[in-house]
Amino acid sequence: MNATPDAPTARAAVWDRTYAERGSEDVSWFQSDPTMSLALIQALDVHRDTPVVDIGGGASALVDRLVTRGFVDLTVLDISEVALDLARSRVDDEAKVAWVASDVLAWEPDRTFGLWHDRAVFHFLTDPTERDAYLDTLRTAVPDGAVVLATFAPDGPDSCSGLPVARYGPDDLADLLVGFEVVDARRDVHVTPWGSEQPFTFVAARAAV
Repeated sequence: MNATPDAPTARAAVWDRTYAERGSEDVSWFQSDPTMSLALIQALDVHRDTPVVDIGGGASALVDRLVTRGFVDLTVLDISEVALDLARSRVDDEAKVAWVASDVLAWEPDRTFGLWHDRAVFHFLTDPTERDAYLDTLRTAVPDGAVVLATFAPDGPDSCSGLPVARYGPDDLADLLVGFEVVDARRDVHVTPWGSEQPFTFVAARAAV
């Protein structure tokens, strides 16, 4: 009898299959340019030598844009090897990017970062235990840096890729980011490749002094 796959392995299989079948552009979260993320990174005055980790970065274009802007210490973490390969194929081999295939809930960072960016992983964590584990890892990885966190807004979708999601407003995220002070919060309406609108909540926060 085959053993039942553990949760991270099962989740990885879901996202590997999604990217293998649909590529990086035929998915609802595709952005040709991560405008809001870049605006909040700029608003936080994140320097180009700041260590940045992009959680669930996968095939996102954020790493491309940060490389172009001269960032020299980038880590892209994603549960899907397929997604990472799609992004890696676009980025020059000379770029200072570490590619980490891991479920964020199982990841044990071996260094600290100055910026934690997550556009759409956190809202998949509907179990309070998983949510708390994520936030514990965030605080370990960014003890005195900054965070850009984005989720579906309260009027956003209640599922994505067939999976349930949690929805948050700015105050909800501020309450969860214990130890951080939200310095900017914005609403962004993402338009999917097939024209549907998905409202997002973005917050930018700094570690409290």
